[in-house]
Amino acid sequence: AEKLTTIGLTGTKGKTTTTYIIKDVLQQAGKKSGLIGTIATIIGEESVPAKNTTPESYEIHKAMAEMVKAGCEYMVMEVSSQGIKFDRTAGITFDYGVFTNLSPDHIGPTEHPDFDDYLECKSRLFRQCETGIVNIDDKHAEEILKNHTCSIVTFAAEREADLAAYDIEFLNEDGKLGMRFKTKGLMNCEAKIHIPGRFSVYNALTTMAVCSKLGIPDKAILAGLEDVQVKGRVEMIPVSKKFNVIIDYAHNDVSTRSVLETLREYNPGRLIAVFGCGGNRSKVRRYDIGEAAGELADICILTSDNPRFEKVEDINNDIKVGLAKH
Repeated sequence: AEKLTTIGLTGTKGKTTTTYIIKDVLQQAGKKSGLIGTIATIIGEESVPAKNTTPESYEIHKAMAEMVKAGCEYMVMEVSSQGIKFDRTAGITFDYGVFTNLSPDHIGPTEHPDFDDYLECKSRLFRQCETGIVNIDDKHAEEILKNHTCSIVTFAAEREADLAAYDIEFLNEDGKLGMRFKTKGLMNCEAKIHIPGRFSVYNALTTMAVCSKLGIPDKAILAGLEDVQVKGRVEMIPVSKKFNVIIDYAHNDVSTRSVLETLREYNPGRLIAVFGCGGNRSKVRRYDIGEAAGELADICILTSDNPRFEKVEDINNDIKVGLAKH
């Protein structure tokens, strides 16, 4: 960890996307970096599928040792609340700790007992990093920073911050959805990102704050932002200019609602949601996802999504409880 510049991201949404965007921007700037996260551990050109968002501590250090060996200068990592709770990141002082946002998630018998525990675990990152980069538009930012021991850099799209976005616009170019906005503070420029939705502005701001602090030139940061696509995160599949096909790994009502509301903002003729829910997980989550999809999609098609040890039709019947509300 001490041989790499380490960047750890925590928050409910945006971690995966933002780690990939940061890695892409570093690559654009000719810097070699490794990544540890929900989808995979990436070392140079090699990618190994992930078991946990934040692996066990010995796996993290092994991966970092391999990154150093492969000539990486940077390591970008998703730091989950579970990872912090079970001391998987203990002993690492991150050069940069990042807070994206917070909403109730991962609360249940096998995860966090309540929201306070979830928040407290997230906040520990800011007692184990040198510089904290924080979204101050999030209402929990103050609590997250309670007892922090790091220096703080702020970003926002609704208030004054070290890096602030303004003149935000929705972009629809050649069947590609995205966002355009201007920034002032750490970077004074116009930026573009081809990932739809207002939250993309926050993911871009996070990247801009981190990379400008790392000394990456503005030009490389903006080129990286414009270029990026993240697998399974509002991922555009080029099929036709007449309609858009988008894949998203939304797994709870917050992310389902978020992605569907985002797509609604582009005024589609018709919005069709194809989804399922995981087995052996909270039934409430299914009702809530069903309710969100029923409210925001024009047509819902229920399918199988990792049923584990449950019957797909039982899971889908639970989703239909939520759908019935609309």
